[in-house]
Amino acid sequence: MLKIEKRREPSQAMVYITPFIAIALTIICGFLLFAIMGKDPFRATSLIFFEPVTSLYNISELLVKASPLILIALGLSMGFRAGVWNIGAEGQFTIGAVTGSAVALAFYEMEGFYILPLMCLAGILGGMLWAAIPAFLRTKFNTNEILVSLMLVYVANLLLSVLVHGPLRDPDGMNFPESRLFSDSALLPLLMEDGRAHIGFLVALVFVGLALFIQERHMLGFQIKVTGQAARAAQYAGFSSKKMVWVSFMISGGLAGLAGTFEAAGPVGQLVPTLPAGYGFTAIIVAFLGRLNPIGIMLGGLLIAITYIGGETAQIALTLPSATTSVFQGMLLFFLLATDILINYRIKWFGFFKPVAKGK
Repeated sequence: MLKIEKRREPSQAMVYITPFIAIALTIICGFLLFAIMGKDPFRATSLIFFEPVTSLYNISELLVKASPLILIALGLSMGFRAGVWNIGAEGQFTIGAVTGSAVALAFYEMEGFYILPLMCLAGILGGMLWAAIPAFLRTKFNTNEILVSLMLVYVANLLLSVLVHGPLRDPDGMNFPESRLFSDSALLPLLMEDGRAHIGFLVALVFVGLALFIQERHMLGFQIKVTGQAARAAQYAGFSSKKMVWVSFMISGGLAGLAGTFEAAGPVGQLVPTLPAGYGFTAIIVAFLGRLNPIGIMLGGLLIAITYIGGETAQIALTLPSATTSVFQGMLLFFLLATDILINYRIKWFGFFKPVAKGK
């Protein structure tokens, strides 16, 4: 029979191997799932994992999807390293889109290079303000930040709905719940003509480098690491746990809010009630798939973006359910968590019969 035995020393190599194992298992199970559904598994797998990189337009769409995932996951990784669990990045993403869009609409009849920076600043501050709520409740009343941040997602979505049905609704939009289309000064510049990829991806790469510097070379990164791995040692060293909670939430909330502004000012071009696309939740998968490392998060964001684009392509080509993408992302998270057991535990096989000792 099988027995799980704790390792004396966790394998560092397995930390980097298990994500590839999880990806392979996801592809295999997806292959079997398509076969059970009566679809061509080879074509379906090809459409999901290879089709998104076969044309310049698809690559452009890939960058559009990857940009918010990378930004949000970078912020979340800081908190996860410190043992602070911000699960409500989706709400901070939404509020960031609202505050950034409000600036765009306030300057609707004006043109200027300053409008877009103001939108980004408003988006960051909006995300930080929304993240400050669970941070305050955690440090002041010791509430569970997981539940508070998660519940605030629904509040943010309802607030968005109220605003696009009321104060921010387009007065010439025939009562449709959406804002005006942003002016040219409030739209992100495109990276290429054939597609919707915008400079938000380049900004995400800049934050990847900044996050790598903080984690590897800055005192803040060291404090975050020590607080997450040895809370008592951090306390003896004089590191404030409350400060780490605030820092983690402010970084993750700010980046999520910036991602929300980029989504509104980029591919959408206005504020709509369907703007929240689940990036805040999917970014959790990206963060762990990348092992909370900025470079890994960048690669993980691109991989998850492939499943977004490929899943949509497969839905159209093979008439698959709309939940196809979510199923693949869910399987990936499941296998990633399952294979993580291999880092701290080893699986041993024991026979059904005990061996007989010699001489008896």
